[in-house]
Amino acid sequence: MSKKFLILGNPVEHSLSPKIHNFWFKKYNIDAIYEKKEAKEIELPDIVKEIKEGKIDGANVTVPFKQKIIPHLDDLSERSKNTKSVNTIYKNGNKIIGDNTDIYGFAQSLKNNSLNLLDKIALIIGAGGVAPSIITALENIGVKKIFIKNRTYKKIENLKKEFPRIELLEWDMHINFDIVINATSLGLKEEDKINLNFDDINGQKIFYDTIYNPPMTNFLKKAKEKEHIIINGKLMLFLQAQKAFEIWTKILPELNEEFLEHLKND
Repeated sequence: MSKKFLILGNPVEHSLSPKIHNFWFKKYNIDAIYEKKEAKEIELPDIVKEIKEGKIDGANVTVPFKQKIIPHLDDLSERSKNTKSVNTIYKNGNKIIGDNTDIYGFAQSLKNNSLNLLDKIALIIGAGGVAPSIITALENIGVKKIFIKNRTYKKIENLKKEFPRIELLEWDMHINFDIVINATSLGLKEEDKINLNFDDINGQKIFYDTIYNPPMTNFLKKAKEKEHIIINGKLMLFLQAQKAFEIWTKILPELNEEFLEHLKND
């Protein structure tokens, strides 16, 4: 019987995950299908139950459910315990486990771009579902300082309890940084603007947007105009998917030319 995998989120219509995983299932001769599931929070317990019963074989989790899914799972990987964030679900025996491949995806995307952030200063904008994974990755690669700001200050105060090393900024405050990461959903719409004063940023910096669709957000567009280094979330998406696929199938798929060609125009 064909296996079934899902991406759970709301919204998910923009998700590239089905195109990624279905390509790999075909390439590695795995009888499986990967679909989008635009879920409501109330449906999460039933979806987990379906995984337990073998009707669904695994799932990815995206906004706004990376934290909300946790109470419905039996156990968490160390990565998910540390970040309180789940983006990959699988079954082990009769237990449903939550894991986190976003940390790997973010850190590896910097490596693939030959960027070394040892002893550098990072600024994260946003305290959403992916922020704990980015903080963890930045701590693991040895950044000197991590600043974070969010429109709702309470959210970053809560993050500080989990990650005491981070330094909190008011939404209107500006600091000097080596890399700035957009971890908000600001950018999904063409008119979205992020509160950054581009004219006050000296020297070439790295602008990283976790959004991959649209590929060029206003945040990246403005940074490119000022000749900064820009990265969108597509490589992180591919790398976290690669790790999730390995968790489900024990096969680490290649991110080769054939794969990149398949996804080139998305």
